[in-house]
Parts: sequence; structure tokens; C-alpha cells
Amino acid sequence: MSSVHQFLTGSTDKVSRKTTLFWWNLTAIFVIGFGWLVLKEALSAEYVVQDDARQHVFWMQRFLDPQLFPNDLIADYFQSVAPAGYTAFYWIFAKLGIDPIFLHKLLPPILGAIASFYCFLLTLELFPVPLASFLSVSLLNHYLWMRDDLISATPAAFVYPLFLGFLYALFRRQLIFTCVTLALLGLFYPQCVLIAGGILCLQIVGFSPRGVSVNLHKPTDRVAAIGLAVTSVVILLYALKSNDYGPVISATEAKEFPEFWTGGKSEFFTHNREEFWFTGQRTGIVPRFGTILPIVAGGFLPLFLLLDAIDRGLRPQGDRWFSSLQKLRERGLFLLQIIISSLVLFFLSHALLFRLHLPSRYTEHTLRMVTAIAAGIAMTVLIDAAFSWAKKLRRTPIQILPLTLAAVLIGLVVLEPTWLKRFPRTEYVIGKFPELYQFFSQQPKDILIASVADEVNNIPSFSARSILIGGEGYAVPYHKGYFMPIRERSLNTIAATYTPDRDRLREFLQTYPIDFWLLEEGTFTPPYIDRDPWMMQYDIAKKAIAQLQQGIVPALAPIGDRCQVFETGRFAVLEASCLVEQLQD
Repeated sequence: MSSVHQFLTGSTDKVSRKTTLFWWNLTAIFVIGFGWLVLKEALSAEYVVQDDARQHVFWMQRFLDPQLFPNDLIADYFQSVAPAGYTAFYWIFAKLGIDPIFLHKLLPPILGAIASFYCFLLTLELFPVPLASFLSVSLLNHYLWMRDDLISATPAAFVYPLFLGFLYALFRRQLIFTCVTLALLGLFYPQCVLIAGGILCLQIVGFSPRGVSVNLHKPTDRVAAIGLAVTSVVILLYALKSNDYGPVISATEAKEFPEFWTGGKSEFFTHNREEFWFTGQRTGIVPRFGTILPIVAGGFLPLFLLLDAIDRGLRPQGDRWFSSLQKLRERGLFLLQIIISSLVLFFLSHALLFRLHLPSRYTEHTLRMVTAIAAGIAMTVLIDAAFSWAKKLRRTPIQILPLTLAAVLIGLVVLEPTWLKRFPRTEYVIGKFPELYQFFSQQPKDILIASVADEVNNIPSFSARSILIGGEGYAVPYHKGYFMPIRERSLNTIAATYTPDRDRLREFLQTYPIDFWLLEEGTFTPPYIDRDPWMMQYDIAKKAIAQLQQGIVPALAPIGDRCQVFETGRFAVLEASCLVEQLQD
């Protein structure tokens, strides 16, 4: 029993190197296994792209061919808002001949492995028990593969390896590595630099009954001070960066648009306060975590610390209930500093709505890391306490209880993915119409395609051709210089598709330099509109449904067959110049 107890909860200074390597190797097996599941799906077909990458990666095909997406508002916008380090990273690989679309499929397992490596090391620094590191990394991976951040290989994917690397370097007081990771965070995901800056401030500032003090004599404070200087430079450079798309929309202005309300594609405001503050995708403290096990288990850690403090007060010389917590006590403040910094910026972002981007960005990533680490430590502390309790009683029937508890807790973590819905949740979009993508890719590089079909969202990634508007993530509503014209395009495209007025349709075709119009079977039926959340967020869609129900035929419907230049599956491609001619007859 003692050997099992030591194997499971012994600290690194009391267990053999082989024991530590066992837990590390077991961790690596699971990390590699999860990465393989993701990579297998990413490479399962010729046309595969992650949902968010359709907006954040497609334009990088310009690195391979600068003539792609000429005068493309959507491509220009997403290129302008992409962080410099993120852009440079893909540019370097593109110059080596690696397609950005292909690269974004390879990156998630690699970034996940790096994040797992630093999570293992950081947990070991905070609580030097290898089992805790194994549990923490496993739970972190459950988080990572149940969300679309890491899997997308967008800027948010780089948060986990870089921020965990920063935390590890800061805790170890490694000055150069701390500064390097801070700079990289600023280049890949600037919001996290603000969180890092808050942590560094809390490292320097001390609180006591006498008041607030600043001490720069300790090595950790000197590292924090220099790191804070690097943070200030990074934030200043980011603040001085010019934006070609005007000011950020204000909260008052945003409330006027349906896109920001429940049912909108950029839903932000809601009358449900619990959802708004806690689980809202863009507004909540813990949005869409995918699993609650780390949150529940991690919540026991402060409870154990409180009980341990009470126990020490009542029995200064006696045995402790949670004796293993002596390894954590002061080190645990590090996790608290991360939480405090994140929450301060979360509420500040709400107060300065949209000027610091979205509030949830300041808590969703860091709280995943903190709760995963806290949960791993809490489970290990509980297992150790159970073994210590059973050892004191020395009764054979009771000896089985800590073994059972350990098996249940470890099994709960290891087997959790088997009951998580859609694990891993990749959100990969698999193209089902290769002939359509090939047709468009064979057209001139400067063509523009209009459509209300959901499939048009895939054209920039699979065919490298421009679209007038897309309903899935393209109409980002935060910069007014982009949002207003893209919103106008959306309304005009829907209106032109369903208007019975031939003059209005012709005016639309003359306003926008469209070359092709993609039509899907069933476009001119009420259910088609009703099941499309992008169209249904606008009143004009409801008007179109009413017209169709009254038997009013859209002007585009009867002339489409005469201008069809390609057909595959349930899609037909119409030539815009032909449509103009038909409307003039």
C-alpha cells in the first residue's frame, strides 16, 4: 500500500526518475493520441478547412500568388486585422512552399503538444507530484479539443503554448524566456499581453496592513519589472498601429443592429443576465468550455486550502488532513494572480466595450489553463489524503478505499472523452462539391461571386476566388469602416435574390462587379430562407418569405436557366453579364 501511495502521490524529490518519466510518457501518449485523431480528420479529404480558418487563413493564399483576391474587401480586412507575428509565421512557411491552408491542418497537434509540455512543467513547479501534472495536462487537452481555438490555427491557437510558456518562464524567473514569450504573445494575440502585464504588476506589488508596497530587490520582482517594460513596449506598438477601417463600433451603436442580439451571427447582447455574464460566447466569464469536470474538480482546491488553514489553526502540532498542500501554499498564489488579472481585464473590457475587443477573450483561455491545473492538483491532494487516512486506521477493509478513489478519479479523467459530445470537436468543413471548386479555380483570378448559399463560404478557401459576401463569419461587425459596407452588401444580396423587381435586380448587378451568381436548389422557397440564420437575422428575409408564400416570383428565378454556365449536384452557376442582358430584353 505504501509503495502505491508513493507511486501515485509522491513528490519528485521522493520518487524515482522512472516514476516521473512514467507519468510524462503516459501524458505524451494521450497528447499524441488526441493530436492524431485531429490530424487524421484534417487530412481525410482533398477539400477540408476549419470553420474559423475560412476567414482568418484563406487570404494568406496571396503569399503564394499575389494576384489572388484583387480589390477584395473581405481579404483586405482580415489581412489588416491579423496580428503581425501570426501573419509573418504563415508567410515564412509560404515562402518555403507550404500552402497556408495545408499548414493550418498540421499546426493544431503541434501547438497542442507544446502547450501540454509547458502545462506539465508548470504544474510540476507549482505542485511537484507527477500524477498532478498528468491529470492537469489531460484535462487541458479535453478543453483544447472541445473548442475551436486550437483546432483553427488562428491567432487564438497560439495563446496556449505561448501563455503557458510565459507562465513557466516567469515562475522559474527565466528573464530572457519571459521577455521572449511576452513579445511573441504581443505578436500573436495582443489581448493576452494585457493579462500578462496584470500578472507582472501583481508580482511586483505587495499588499500588507501597512498598505501597498513595491519591492524590486527580489529576483522574481526584477524579472517582473523588466517583463513589464517589455509588455509596455508591445502594447504601445500595438496602440500606434493604424487601422484602415475606421473606429470601433460603440456599445450604443451596436445595440441598434440585429447582428449583435440573440439570433444574430455576432450575438452579444441578450436579456438573459446569467448567459450574458457567465456563458455568453463573447460576453461570459466561462463561455462554452465544453466540459465542466475541470471547473468542478478545480473548485475543490480553494476548499481544501481553506480546510487546511482551519486544521493548522486548530492543531498547530498535529497531523494534517491535507498534508500534501504544504507543497503548494505560497505557490498557489500564482494561480490566483492569473485569475485576478483576467477578471480585472474582463470587467474593464465590458466597461470599454469593443475598444478592448470582446470581454470573454480575457478569461476563457486563462481560466481553462487555471482550472485544468487546479483540478489536477485537487484530485491528487484528495487521493493523497485518502491514502494517509487509510494508513492511520490500519484496517484491511479500509485499505481498498484509497485505491478505489484513485482508480475512479484517474479513470474519470482518462475516460472523459468517451462521453463528451463530439470529441474531438474539430469543426472541420469538408467540401462536398469538388467539381464546383475546380470550375471556379479555373476562372480568371479577379472574378467576383455572389450568392446567398452557404456553400459560397467555402469558395475563397477551396477555389481561391473572391466572394461578394459570406454568411459564416465574414461579416465581422466591430470596425465600422468594414461592417457598414459589408452589411450593405448582405442586405443588397438578399434583396436582389428575392426581389420581383427586374430593375432592382439589374441595378444590383450594375452596382457590384459580379461575374458569377451561385444558385442552390430550393433557393426560391420559404424553408430555404427560414433555416438560414445569416439571412434570418435581417427583416428583409422575413419580407422575402412573405412574398414567396404569396406566390410572388423573384425576378432572378425565370431567367436563371438561360444564363447557366455550369451545374453540379444541387448547384448552378449563372453568368452575371448574361443576366444583365436578359434583364434588358
